[in-house]
Amino acid sequence: MTNTPTAAPAPPAGRATGSTGPANRPVDPSRWIRTHHARESATARLVCFPHAGGAANAFMALSAALPEDIELLAVQYPGRQDRRAEPCAEDIGELAAGVAEALAARSDLPLFLLGHSMGALVAFETARLLEERGAVARLFVSAARPPAQDWEEPDLTGVGDEELVAGLRRLGGIPEPLLRDPEIVGEVLRLLRADHRALMRYRCADGAAVAAPLTVLLAASDPKNSLEQMADWARHGGSGHTVVTLSGGHFSLVERPGETGPLLTHCVREDLARLSAAPPSAQPQASAPTEEPLADLVREILLGGLEGRTPALPTDPTALEAAARAVMSPEGYAYVAGTAGSGATGRANRAAFDRRQLVPRTLRGTRRTDTSVTLFGQRLPVPVLLAPLAAQQVAHPEGESATARAAAAAGVPLVLSTFASRTLEEVAEQAGDHPRWFQLYLPSDRAVGESLVRRAEAAGYTAIVVTVDATHLGFRPAELDSGYSPFLHGTGIANFTGDPAFLAGLPAGADATAAVLRWAQISTDPTLTWADLAWLRGLTRLPLLVKGVLHPDDARLALEHGADGVVVSTHGGRQLDGSVSALDALPAVRAAVGPDVPVLMDSGVRTGSDVVKALALGADAVLYGRPYVYGLGLGGRDGVEHVLRCLLTDLGLALALTGCASLADVGPHLLAGTTSDTSGSHGPAENGDRR
Repeated sequence: MTNTPTAAPAPPAGRATGSTGPANRPVDPSRWIRTHHARESATARLVCFPHAGGAANAFMALSAALPEDIELLAVQYPGRQDRRAEPCAEDIGELAAGVAEALAARSDLPLFLLGHSMGALVAFETARLLEERGAVARLFVSAARPPAQDWEEPDLTGVGDEELVAGLRRLGGIPEPLLRDPEIVGEVLRLLRADHRALMRYRCADGAAVAAPLTVLLAASDPKNSLEQMADWARHGGSGHTVVTLSGGHFSLVERPGETGPLLTHCVREDLARLSAAPPSAQPQASAPTEEPLADLVREILLGGLEGRTPALPTDPTALEAAARAVMSPEGYAYVAGTAGSGATGRANRAAFDRRQLVPRTLRGTRRTDTSVTLFGQRLPVPVLLAPLAAQQVAHPEGESATARAAAAAGVPLVLSTFASRTLEEVAEQAGDHPRWFQLYLPSDRAVGESLVRRAEAAGYTAIVVTVDATHLGFRPAELDSGYSPFLHGTGIANFTGDPAFLAGLPAGADATAAVLRWAQISTDPTLTWADLAWLRGLTRLPLLVKGVLHPDDARLALEHGADGVVVSTHGGRQLDGSVSALDALPAVRAAVGPDVPVLMDSGVRTGSDVVKALALGADAVLYGRPYVYGLGLGGRDGVEHVLRCLLTDLGLALALTGCASLADVGPHLLAGTTSDTSGSHGPAENGDRR
C-alpha cells in the first residue's frame, strides 16, 4: 500500500483521490505556512489545518494560548486571504501534497498535526505523506468523521446563499456581525463551495492509516458529529486512538482556546517525554526536546532560598490548619474544620491512610510522570478535583471566585457546591474554560432542583455530583458550640437567592430573612429515595455521580438507578460519628461496580502519597477538600494555588519514587501486604487511560 495520493478517478485501496503530487512543481513553504507567534524556545511544532471555508487566521487565539515551548504553524490553503489570486485546490490530496512539501523545511522539531473539520482529512493525508520520509509525533483530528466514512456532504452548487448562511449560524464559528456583511458573506460562501467540491471528490479506503498516535477531539454539542461516528477513526490509527470530549459546539477547538490550549499542551509534552525516553531509532527525525524538571516548585523554592526568600505559606499540608486557625474568624474556622460527634470518623479517615504503606520500586527511569486521567470522555490533567466545600466566604471575602481562579491556574478541575457563597454562573465566569462539575443537594422543591441542573448545564458544568449522605445535618459540636451557621446569616445560599424557581416561591416584597427561611425549608430533602435518583437521571444527559457511598450494595443501587459513577465519601467526617473510613470502604465499592465504572473518593486526603494510595486501592481520582480552603483563608486565590501546587508536586514525586511513569502503573502491588500483581491497574482502562 502506498501513501501517495494520486489524481486517478478511482483510487486504489489506501490512496486518497486527487493529488497531482509534489513532483510537478517546487513548493514555496511561505505560501503554505503562517506563524502567528514565533517561539524561539519551541521544542515542538503544532501544525493546524483549517476547516472548509476557513483560513490560517482561524488559529490566532489558539496560537496565543500555547506556551513558549510549542510553536503553532497555521496552514494557508490557496484561494483565500493573501493567496486569493490562486485557484482553490481541486481535491484534498493536492492540499496535502503542498503542505507536506512545505513542512520539509520545518522538520528540525517534532511535528504534531491538528486538523479541524475538513482540515482533519488534509492533516490525515499530510501525515501519511510525511511518514514516508520521517515520523509525525501525533495526529489530532477535531469535529471530523473518519476518512473512510461518508461525510454526507451535499453539493453546494445548487444551494442558495440564504440556506448556506443559516447553516453557518447553526454551526457557529463566524460572529453574527460578519454574517450581516454582504462582502464577507460572499467571500466565505465562495470558499465554502470550492472546498466542498474538494471534499466531495475525496475517497479513502478503510485500510488507510497513519502510524502516529491519533487523538480525536469531539465537542459535546457538535450538531454534525457524534461519539458513535468517531469510533471508526480506530481503523485509521496504527498506534490506537483516543477520543477526548470538549465542551461547546462544532468550533470549540478555536472558540475555546482556554480549554483546548492546555489540553493540547499536555498531550504534546506527554509525547515529547515519551519520545525522549525512547531509543534513537524509535524517535522522529527531529531534535530532542529540552528536558523539564519533575518538580518545578521544589526548584523554585530552593532557588528563592539562595536569595533569602521562603514560602509565605506552609508546604506541609498538615500545618495549614493551625496557620489558618490563627487568621480565620473563630466561627468560620469552626465551620470549616468541624466534624461530627467525637470526631472519630475524621480520625479514622486519616488513620486509614497512615496504616497503608507504599513499597517503592527503583531504577524505573521515571524522569517524568504522566498524571492525566480520562473521566467520562474528558481528559483531565490530574486525578484530583477540588471537593465541593460550601460557604467559602467564611474563609475569604472572594470565596469560590478566588478558588475557581486558582483551580484554573493550577490545572485542577473544580466541583462547585450547591451551597456556594457565589452563584454557579459567577464561578463559571471565573473558571473560564477550565473543567468544572456541579455538586447538587437535591431540594425538596423539585422545581428548584430542576432549575439548578438547567443552570449548571447552561453554565458549562460537565457533570452532576449528587450528594446523598447529608439529607439530615450531622451533629457537629464545633459549629453548635459557636452557635453559628453561615447559611442562616445569608452566606452559602447564593445559588438559591439567584434562582428564578426559588424566587417564585417567595411572597411579594420578601426580605432577606424570608429568603433564608425558605432556603432552610427546601434546601435538602430527608425523604429522598433511589427513585429520586432515577428522576434526576431523566432530567439531564450530563454524567451523574452519587457522592456519599460507603456500602457496596449502595454503589450497585446507584448504578441501577442511573448513576454513571460513585464517590466514596464520609463527607469529611462531618456526618456520621464512628463511620467506616472512606479509604477502608473503597476496595469493596470498586469490586461491587467493576473495573469500568468511574470511582472517586474523598475524606482524609492530604498528600501526594495519599492520592497514590487511593488510586492503588481502586479510585480513579480523589476530591481534595479542607486544605485548599485553609489556603483560601491564608492567602485567597494565591493561597489556594500554593496548596494545589504543593499537592501536585508531591503527587508527581510520589509516582516517580514508587516507579510509576503514569497512573496506569499504579495498583495494589504498591502497597505493603497486598497482592504482588504487576499489572499496575485495578482493571482495564479505555484507550490506555485510567477512567
